[in-house]
Amino acid sequence: MHDIIRQLAEKRAAARLGGGQKRIDSQHSKGKLSARERIELLLDSGSFEEWDMFKEHRCHDFGMADQSVPGDGVVIGCGTINGRLMFVFSQDFTVFGGSLSEAHAEKICKVMDHAIKVGAPVIGLNDSGGARIQEGVASLAGYADVFQRNVLASGVVPQISLIMGPCAGGAVYSPSMTDFIFMVKDSSYMFVTGPEVVKTVTHEDVTAEELGGAVTHTSKSGVADLAFENDVEALMMMRRFISFLPSNNRQKPPRLPSQDSADRLDYSLDTLVPDNTNKPYNIKELIIKVADDGDFFELQREYAKNIVIGFARMDGSTVGIVANQPLILAGCLDIKSSIKAARFVRYCDAFNIPVVTFVDVPGFMPGTAQEYGGIIKHGAKLLYAYAECTVPKITVITRKAYGGAYDVMASKHLRGDVNFAWPSAEIAVMGPKGAVEIIFREEKNDPAKLAAREAEYKEKFANPFVAGARGFIDDVIMPHETRKRICRSLAMLRDKKLENPWRKHGNIPL
Repeated sequence: MHDIIRQLAEKRAAARLGGGQKRIDSQHSKGKLSARERIELLLDSGSFEEWDMFKEHRCHDFGMADQSVPGDGVVIGCGTINGRLMFVFSQDFTVFGGSLSEAHAEKICKVMDHAIKVGAPVIGLNDSGGARIQEGVASLAGYADVFQRNVLASGVVPQISLIMGPCAGGAVYSPSMTDFIFMVKDSSYMFVTGPEVVKTVTHEDVTAEELGGAVTHTSKSGVADLAFENDVEALMMMRRFISFLPSNNRQKPPRLPSQDSADRLDYSLDTLVPDNTNKPYNIKELIIKVADDGDFFELQREYAKNIVIGFARMDGSTVGIVANQPLILAGCLDIKSSIKAARFVRYCDAFNIPVVTFVDVPGFMPGTAQEYGGIIKHGAKLLYAYAECTVPKITVITRKAYGGAYDVMASKHLRGDVNFAWPSAEIAVMGPKGAVEIIFREEKNDPAKLAAREAEYKEKFANPFVAGARGFIDDVIMPHETRKRICRSLAMLRDKKLENPWRKHGNIPL
């Protein structure tokens, strides 16, 4: 027995050292934490239960029989964040560069299978050089097994990827199928083919950072949701972020009691929208002022800035926020913003999170670039997402709601539950100037007549009352009471039940 206990202690010590202290020190010199240090920071102190610490690869080719490290380059298990159960895997770059072997993949699959069975989130801390070449097709099979779990877990439990080092080749497709991707600046990157291959095939000179770094994926590609300065900030923000999410698709979002009264009024909102309809304002000011304690966790803030998405709490419960941003492109919907918002709405719907939409949209972005890029199909993604969504949907039109974009942005016609408008709202097919130039084109050479027609159009349509008369708007509210009215609507809709017709799945225009 004493020998077994001694062996156990030795094996545990070897597993905890991973690739050795020298390689751990190398990680530290690059500003990166080790796989276990990351888990210790992410989870509540002392809560981590590790599995498969002694698992090793089974490869005997290319000298691998003499190179075996307990754990095989990934640490898996479960623990808690603020007392809530979480499953986690953390790839260890100090062991074979964190490369994925058959055994490595089996460990990740095990933790994902458990997460699905018990209904708890999966957090992946990715830091891997990719497939372990020595294992050939067995490594590729391991990736496919992980991909299958990603698909099975999608919409069942939250899946979050934190890219904390390299993630290249086929490895990128597992994070891409998770719900959210966070990255660390200057130390993480994602790409399907690296800079050397790119240079060989396309003759482009590009660095790993330019090709797939955190800034690239949060501002240009939209692959990642947020980028953080270092490992510590990323892990701390992950703890904050997970507090907004339910543990699985059968639970309602967690409640966090707040001293911020649900009936709070904010009179500064009465002057948020400028009198000049062409003058922009910052929609984030509205979001922050109606959220509990001004706490808003924005996602993809550097990508498609003409729409704002993220999580907030109202009367203690999580809500998903979608809002047109008049500061950027006048709040128009384009290809990128439609895709960005559509995926977020679908996530909220999958996990029972009510959606609050703030509308100030003059229409879809015109131009050949948008049409050739497929704005018809991509815009339809947002339309489809809102129409399919069955969670409580509350919409507030602050100013412009023109054309098809009015329909798309959680209108009453897409089963919006409660639709409010501010007195400044303008709900029409298009803006007064454009409408008059089409309707009265024969008077285009008479500026005085056109001005009179425009004033007439504004009086008739540049207000919320025509839509209100038809029941498309439930109430015209004062801006200062927006928080109170949304909170009351959320309370009313708390037990909402709505089901779509049975089907295997819909065919969203991808």
